[in-house]
Amino acid sequence: MSAAASCLLTEDKFLCSICLDVFTDPVTIPCGHNFCKTCISEQWDKNGPYHCPNCNKIFYTRPELQVNTFISEVAAQFKQSAQQKASSSSSEQQVSKPGEVPCDVCTGTKLRALKSCLVCLESYCETHLQPHLTKPGLKRHQLIDPVENLEGRMCPKHDKLLELFCKTDQTCVCMLCTISDHKIHDVVPLKEEYEGKKAELGETDAEIQQMIQKRRLKIEEIKHSVELSKEDADRETADGVQVFTTLKESVERSQAELIDAIKEKQRKTEKQAEGFIKELGQEIFELKKRHTEVEQLSQSEDHLHLLQSCTSLNAAPPTRDWTGVTVCPSSYGGTVRRALSQLEETLSKQMNKLFEAELKRVQQSAVDLILDPDTAHPNLILSDDGKQVKNGDVGKNLPDNPERFDSCPCVLAKQSFSSGRFYYEVQVEGKTDWDFGVARESINRKGQITLNPQNGYWTIWLRNENEYDACADYLVPLSLKFRPEKVGVFVDYEEGLVSFYDVDGAALIYSFTGCCFTEKLFPYFGPCLNEAGENSAPLIISPVNHTE
Repeated sequence: MSAAASCLLTEDKFLCSICLDVFTDPVTIPCGHNFCKTCISEQWDKNGPYHCPNCNKIFYTRPELQVNTFISEVAAQFKQSAQQKASSSSSEQQVSKPGEVPCDVCTGTKLRALKSCLVCLESYCETHLQPHLTKPGLKRHQLIDPVENLEGRMCPKHDKLLELFCKTDQTCVCMLCTISDHKIHDVVPLKEEYEGKKAELGETDAEIQQMIQKRRLKIEEIKHSVELSKEDADRETADGVQVFTTLKESVERSQAELIDAIKEKQRKTEKQAEGFIKELGQEIFELKKRHTEVEQLSQSEDHLHLLQSCTSLNAAPPTRDWTGVTVCPSSYGGTVRRALSQLEETLSKQMNKLFEAELKRVQQSAVDLILDPDTAHPNLILSDDGKQVKNGDVGKNLPDNPERFDSCPCVLAKQSFSSGRFYYEVQVEGKTDWDFGVARESINRKGQITLNPQNGYWTIWLRNENEYDACADYLVPLSLKFRPEKVGVFVDYEEGLVSFYDVDGAALIYSFTGCCFTEKLFPYFGPCLNEAGENSAPLIISPVNHTE
């Protein structure tokens, strides 16, 4: 056969379907299929009856094997051509690198395997994989992505392919395992368990992706919070710089005015003293002139001249009685105090502006509250809209549920908060006693209670009409310039801050700082006793009118 003719034949025509390599001593059996003499001989030596591995034709007597010289010569030529082609194309196919699965059939330079066969338990490069893609008998073999240690896919006990899965023991088994160690176990095909596990992994992966997405959204939320915080910080810094610049200018201006006032007083004192000194100097000059005239006349020995001169001597010049004349040092008493008083007034105006800005800012966190009747003391009367509460001094027959206060006349709002910021306003006009603020969920609602943070309350109160206190670890007296008629309550959960404001006066009343909140917080209201009608006015949850 010419080289041109051999080039028209494909490689699979010269491959033994048993060893998957180019024929060595090819023989033709009666059905017409060709095999390596050694390969078919070993096949027939192990298994009977004698049959063709390709078409399964059975021979009842073992055929006599004769080497097919024609195919042998052509196979030899093809093997030589294939070796030359392999040597020239080995650079085109990827050589197996460390960590990659090499072809088990390649001799010499091992090429990278493209697939592994679970039946043959071998891995094949592109060239040696062709029979599995073209031969009918080999096409039925199960190919997978190349893996090492194919022996690990065989049952170590029975040397059979691990093709089943024991759900009872959660392990891979072979067919023989199902009739021995795993006889009564729940066994399914690998593919079935694979599909189930793959579906589970798909669900798991979807959950993981969802968790990742949630965390990405949380990252964006945190970043947005940081941006908002930075904007707040920049705005607060700018406001602070402006305020302190104004205060600095006021201090410098007050200082300059103080110095000018002191200098002006000193200048007037010096001017007065200079006038007195000048006037005294003039009198001294006139007196010295008279002294000289008198002295000269007294030394004269001419009796007539002295007598005549005495009568003509100028009268004494007019002089002031300096006995009561004094120059008192300037009095500076109160000068500094008055300057500080003016500065204090300026500072007070700036503080008022700050509180107005602060109140406007916290009012942005306003929430709509409704009183919870299930927590109200039996003596309390709630309005139909849940916005007002007062003490009726007459107990109602109500179920004593765990949420209800049974001794202290107080009530909680229905709404609770466990993060962020919230703000509400309470009208206290006309009341002589009250207390309100926030309380944590786990407070004791039975028996007498003490309002302080240790017991879970952050509140302020009014007692005896004009005694205002913050209910901290100990009572903190509050000095208020004006009697508030509406009080705002602001809570920053993460910051641990509870602040109370005089809404109409735009003034801060008191702040609890450094609080550590770990539970839900409920707005708390205590209208106190009725006091025979003197304290009958209700506490009213007012709508927030944002200050302009």
